[in-house]
Amino acid sequence: MDKVSGHKSAVQYLYPPVEPFDRRMLDVGDGHSVYVEQSGHPDGLPVVVLHGGPGGGCSPAMRRYFDPAIYRIILFDQRGCGRSRPHASVEANTTWHLVADIERIRETFGISQWIVFGGSWGATLALIYAQTHPDRAMHLVLRGVFTMTEAELRWFYGGGAGAFWPETWARFCAPIPERERGDLIDAYHKRLFSGRLNEEITYARTWSAWENALATVQSTGVGGDSPADYARAFARLENHYFTHRGFLDHDGQILDRMGDIAHVPGTIVQGRYDMICPPATAHRIADAWPGCDLRIIPVAGHALSEPGISADLVRVMKKLATTY
Repeated sequence: MDKVSGHKSAVQYLYPPVEPFDRRMLDVGDGHSVYVEQSGHPDGLPVVVLHGGPGGGCSPAMRRYFDPAIYRIILFDQRGCGRSRPHASVEANTTWHLVADIERIRETFGISQWIVFGGSWGATLALIYAQTHPDRAMHLVLRGVFTMTEAELRWFYGGGAGAFWPETWARFCAPIPERERGDLIDAYHKRLFSGRLNEEITYARTWSAWENALATVQSTGVGGDSPADYARAFARLENHYFTHRGFLDHDGQILDRMGDIAHVPGTIVQGRYDMICPPATAHRIADAWPGCDLRIIPVAGHALSEPGISADLVRVMKKLATTY
């Protein structure tokens, strides 16, 4: 879940724009090529950034949370989105493919351990990656924690968040016949994968607008109209992953496996008024994670671009630069 927006107030906390010293398309198999970039210090402290969605793609702003004189900053677009190809494809596109892609990137760059930085779905993926490869993450920095449980999906697609934003929720439900509204993820799935491009784009924009409308604490309830290509990849990939419940073995798997990373330190930066990924999940993860520092930002929602969240993430990364 989530998309980075250019919130002016957040920019003041970030490092100046930096251009990559390395850009490449990495063949990860299964017909997929993944866009990968490196910026900052070529021999610096490595950090890999996992974007949200699934399907959000990475943005230049994501490079700016790290001191480029200290960090080797690695961004990539996950399968099917951003500059990765094929665009909006869900073939051979599961959580486990993405975990394997992260490992392929690490091995390609000859990195033994790195900091893993991710928000929303990126936090989900960071936790799953660390639980799968517990010797590779030196520290997890998570924002807006999401663990792909039935309860979290019901909250956002079953009317929980809609109770706070009834007019916005009504717009999300409106295109779906009443008889299908008992399972909106499934109802949208039929339309996002109809094979009729114009229909897919129309429903993708409505799907994306619902999430974007609730991303910040200053939300007006209007999500805006995303570009067609972006919206289609974002909506199709999110819906695909949510339909398959993240390709996990059982509900609550991430929480159940926190013991696997008890030795890995972590930091969670969580907005108090996060309507997309409410703080209860972050608290449950922190309670099960001895090495976790949970930081609640008092006046903030979900987005990376929230000023309080951006400021705190920069502070966290400054501190880690002196720790490792």
